Amino acid sequence: MTILDAAAQVLRCYGADCTELTVTDLVGRLGMPKSNASRLLRAMRDAGLLENVGESKRYRPGLLLVDVARAYRRSSSLIDRADAVVAEVSAACGHTGYVTLRAGLEVTAVTDHQGTNALRVASTIGRRLPAFASATGRSLLARLADAEVRRLYAAGFAPPSPNAPQDVEDLLRRLAEVRRRGYATSHDEANRGVGAIAVAVAEPETAEVVSLCISYPAATTDAAERRDIARALLDGAARIGAITGDAAHRPVKRSA
Repeated sequence: MTILDAAAQVLRCYGADCTELTVTDLVGRLGMPKSNASRLLRAMRDAGLLENVGESKRYRPGLLLVDVARAYRRSSSLIDRADAVVAEVSAACGHTGYVTLRAGLEVTAVTDHQGTNALRVASTIGRRLPAFASATGRSLLARLADAEVRRLYAAGFAPPSPNAPQDVEDLLRRLAEVRRRGYATSHDEANRGVGAIAVAVAEPETAEVVSLCISYPAATTDAAERRDIARALLDGAARIGAITGDAAHRPVKRSA
């Protein structure tokens, strides 16, 4: 394993449930020798990738990563356009919105907008979700051919809840429905008690694909509101698609 591979593994440990790491944490998570873990964390700190928390021996992401994240955001006009749509829809419905990307079998939010409703879903920035068991993930998986989805899930998967796809054939049926209507939904799956609606949009020239997602408390959102959210996201994705040349989006359906 190269030093870059090892550093990447360390960075992947960070997320919504892990904002700080110690040498002991790294030994437990990655199984590397304690001396190697200590040297690696110090080297990453010296390079600006990590920083110490005060005078402690705990490490958190460094400012260099913040700068890189900002540069990544600025380099993607698709993310900026998607974020503007999600901000607009989130403000209109009061629910939390995200722009997400898929990396292999997982999805992660790269931008978010906190809802304004008294009861709303908390931000999941930095938290990875299984793509097959989330609306945002299925909206992105639906852009792939079934054969490619089968290859991704050749080893199968463990459903996080009874409402999630139970096997690959179930997942493929749901992806066919996403393609038919243009958006994906989830209800009490990877995020228990949470519902979501998501639409994927692409930049064909760069092969970049992002998902526009609105999440809400599953128990307090009725069918009419969900239809309004889906239409708003589809309208926004169609506006983006008209600019990027994404031919996947069709006119918004006005029936249930």
